[in-house]
Amino acid sequence: MSNYTNDIQAAQTLTADNSQTWNAINPEYVARMKAQNRFKTGLDIAKYTAGIMRKDMADYDKDSSAYTQSLGCWHGFIGQQKMLAIKKHHGTTDKSYLYLSGWMVAALRSEFGPLPDQSMHEKTSVPALIEELYTFLRQADAKELGELFSALDKAQAAGESTQEIQDKIDNYQTHVVPIIADIDAGFGNEEATYLLAKKMIEAGACCIQIENQVSDAKQCGHQDGKVTVPHEDFLCKINAVRYAFLELGVDDGVIVARTDSLGAGLTQKIPVSQSPNDLAAQYNAFLETTPVNSVNDLKDGDSVLKLNGELVKPVRLPNGLYKFKADTGFDRVVLDCITSLQNGADLLWIETEKPHVQQIGDMVNAIRKEVPDAKLVYNNSPSFNWTLNFRQQVFDTWVEGGKDVSDYNRDELMSVRYDTSELALEADEKVRTFQADSAREAGIFHHLITLPTYHTAALSTDNLAKGYFGEEGMLAYVKGVQRKELREGLACVKHQAMAGSNLGDDHKEYFSGDQALKASGKDNTMNQFDVAV
Repeated sequence: MSNYTNDIQAAQTLTADNSQTWNAINPEYVARMKAQNRFKTGLDIAKYTAGIMRKDMADYDKDSSAYTQSLGCWHGFIGQQKMLAIKKHHGTTDKSYLYLSGWMVAALRSEFGPLPDQSMHEKTSVPALIEELYTFLRQADAKELGELFSALDKAQAAGESTQEIQDKIDNYQTHVVPIIADIDAGFGNEEATYLLAKKMIEAGACCIQIENQVSDAKQCGHQDGKVTVPHEDFLCKINAVRYAFLELGVDDGVIVARTDSLGAGLTQKIPVSQSPNDLAAQYNAFLETTPVNSVNDLKDGDSVLKLNGELVKPVRLPNGLYKFKADTGFDRVVLDCITSLQNGADLLWIETEKPHVQQIGDMVNAIRKEVPDAKLVYNNSPSFNWTLNFRQQVFDTWVEGGKDVSDYNRDELMSVRYDTSELALEADEKVRTFQADSAREAGIFHHLITLPTYHTAALSTDNLAKGYFGEEGMLAYVKGVQRKELREGLACVKHQAMAGSNLGDDHKEYFSGDQALKASGKDNTMNQFDVAV
């Protein structure tokens, strides 16, 4: 017996027990409203989606082709439309997540207005966006189930079979999927990280991503000036997030440990080594230093370390930050990742400067010597020039293989004149297969694009504005937007229904019966879209 049928029977029992005062309550309507509101709290969502992620991680360990994907969404409506589209085009939401980008929260959701990705936005805006995203996803469920219930009523009224519709109701797949939520560098000390993590989990986050930059000096992963923290400091914050999950009963919550060490050449703090070759000693071994032979080698305020039995002075910049040795990024990334996985993290994020399967794979292979099941969340970043990067990768491969490249200028491969060339077509094919290739060869479990909907919103608005304020006039909207919505079956072409008008009508009927004043009558202009296309 389905949950829907059980809920009807349970409601029938309740209404019968209260028959003197609950005469107007329809048990089937009660069951419908319960089905349309499956998740009562954010914690319900976090527990449900954590189970999905854990299953997906196990699936990937068995078969690397079972990788997962997400797109960054900066508004609940964007996340809702994304999941509606995935379900419409692919028939399922399996292996599809949402990503909450700290960059987009800063740029689009701060009360200060647009901000750079430097953790200057209000920390409360992050859990607020998580709650908003899930509110819109739950509304998508309610809308689709409402349409199924209406179809069920029509079939019953016409004396037709209802089995197919009933099966769809009983086996309905929710739009509620895991969110990987960016907590940046934790917004303060470990207590601040714990408090914010709790708010994010209570809003529905089953997966929190935290990075090893200094919280008050945090930079976007694709900008210069990044400063990392010692391992001990980062592990404290991983512990803080785990405690938050456990306190709230999300025992299988997922932590993504991000390292920015590949592009970070600075540290703010020199940790204290307690024993030979401990984490502090390994961190300090990467510092750029100069020998200290006597007190004359020192200036007032200089620091001195004993490293490998010798006195050395760490190189310090005018701002007080210390430099790492050049070309140590790879080794620091590997140590960061092994340490994080051995101390409570579940997944890794390595911020790179380009999308290169071999570069990523080399680091993952080094990590897997210590942690064989290490897996990555990888940023398919819009900060990369994907076209130029992959054309140059193909160019370099051709040169290594002795192929003639005289028709190409490596520095100008972005030029439109190469768009239909053999090299460009091969590069595009490598872009197309990048996710599958790197899932197989570089341990990437989850592929995301951090801020794609920032760019799609800008591009679509530019296209509409160009035509609408130009010679096309209203045709720019009709041909470029509305007609495409109809032809491609977008639910939001009926924007009143998408915003909840039909749901409201259903509820009015439940509450008021024949007295209900509905919005979806014959004079509703949305009826104009009930046409063959």
